[in-house]
Amino acid sequence: MASPLFRPRARVIRLHAEDDVVISLDQLVAGTHIESEGVAVAGLIPPGHKMAARAIEPGAAVRRYGQIIGFASQPIRAGQHVHTHNLAMGDFTRDHAHAADARATAYAAEPATFEGIVREDGRVATRNYIGILTSVNCSATVARAIADRFRRDIHPDMLAPYPNIDGVVALTHGTGCAVDPAGEGLAILQRTLGGYACHPNFAGVLVIGLGCETNQVSTLLATQGLTDSTRLRSFTIQDTGGTTRTIARGIELIREMLPQADAVKRQTVPVSHLVIGLQCGGSDGYSGISANPVLGAAVDLLVQHGGTAILSETPEIYGAEHLLTRRAQTLEVGRKLVERIRWWEAYCARNGAAMDNNPSAGNKAGGLTTVLEKSLGGIAKAGSTNLVDVYEYAQPVTARGLVFMDTPGYDPISATGQVAGGANLICFTTGRGSAYGCAPSPSFKLATNTALWQRQSDDMDLNCGEVLDGTRSIEELGARLFEMLLDTASGQPSRSELHGYGQQEFVPWQISVVT
Repeated sequence: MASPLFRPRARVIRLHAEDDVVISLDQLVAGTHIESEGVAVAGLIPPGHKMAARAIEPGAAVRRYGQIIGFASQPIRAGQHVHTHNLAMGDFTRDHAHAADARATAYAAEPATFEGIVREDGRVATRNYIGILTSVNCSATVARAIADRFRRDIHPDMLAPYPNIDGVVALTHGTGCAVDPAGEGLAILQRTLGGYACHPNFAGVLVIGLGCETNQVSTLLATQGLTDSTRLRSFTIQDTGGTTRTIARGIELIREMLPQADAVKRQTVPVSHLVIGLQCGGSDGYSGISANPVLGAAVDLLVQHGGTAILSETPEIYGAEHLLTRRAQTLEVGRKLVERIRWWEAYCARNGAAMDNNPSAGNKAGGLTTVLEKSLGGIAKAGSTNLVDVYEYAQPVTARGLVFMDTPGYDPISATGQVAGGANLICFTTGRGSAYGCAPSPSFKLATNTALWQRQSDDMDLNCGEVLDGTRSIEELGARLFEMLLDTASGQPSRSELHGYGQQEFVPWQISVVT
């Protein structure tokens, strides 16, 4: 997406010559004359919301970004507020034109680097944690009790001799039993846990079960090609002899892992080892104008330097997927993406849901009206390079470049799948003020507007409102963001890490029938 030309103190933003709406930068009141559009405001229009730039007939398509975001549900006069009261979803034909716009990537002559942790097998970490995973919810309490024994704020003496260890985290979940043992839901859970168990950001892992659950630890390890070793230990509460003995055993096993886990040293590695999960949470009307395009500019740089970016949240590309299929590297890649869209349509239909359940209440308060509008702004995170592959939830990402992973739009579930797939950094845009982290991978947050930055800078890492303010271009901030992400990958803590976010946000996707 090309950078719009913004003027300081501009009252509205026009994104495309064919758009039927413009976006307010300030709260617009009735009678205000918008000189650039030759239109007077009719009524109250909040910041980030849409104003009709021309009269729109009932049933007519309404465009933003030069693309359809919905259809007028009633007559709309020029200058009126365009939102849920007069704009509705509707079906329309989208030309997927697989691979029509694919083009060669101009790779950097001298790839950028960051300071990473190189594991024995050559994989590269951005952080150095010890993790505790659970096969079932029943072992969550003991896992947390073990991790708490190594919390620096409660027991600072435990990790004091090991400064190179970022922490001991328990990643628990609410399932693992009363599901079909041969079903898709359990397979997704096992794939997710397997991805975390072998994630390079973990120097060591404990896997703890109850003993009688459907998701047997032995089966989990076997399906994921894992075996017990000095780096990975597994056991159950029932075999160990109950809660007290299990906690004691877990503490002792982690004590044994600490010296080896601490024996690491960061070294210079190419950006090809960086895998960034792209997330968009708490969006507003500015997300697709500032933070998402800024992230997209950084993603283009990442890909040009040999790195990988994972776009996800399938319900939040719905209606805009044709813009990605056109950039697919091959026909097969484009068709794989459409197959995932069709899966979601069938999934929603059999569960009595609609794809337009998204946007959320907060998204709508921020100015987004339909999932089409949210999707068009959301894919700006993906920059402009080719889409090189499509993965199902939590599958290992092996391709380099821009890829897509099929996930729900709910951020904790989506990011959990990305990390399971290998993401060693998460980049998260927000216009409403999301508070989020994702251990063991750092989460870096971008504010879409300066008002949010000023209100909640304690949670934000970069203010992309400078694009709206006219003080920075998308390209300038994209280059700055790229450098900041390299610093974060090199060990600079993000705001969410400083606050201790990350353990509670581990949420594997649950699609099984629970019996």
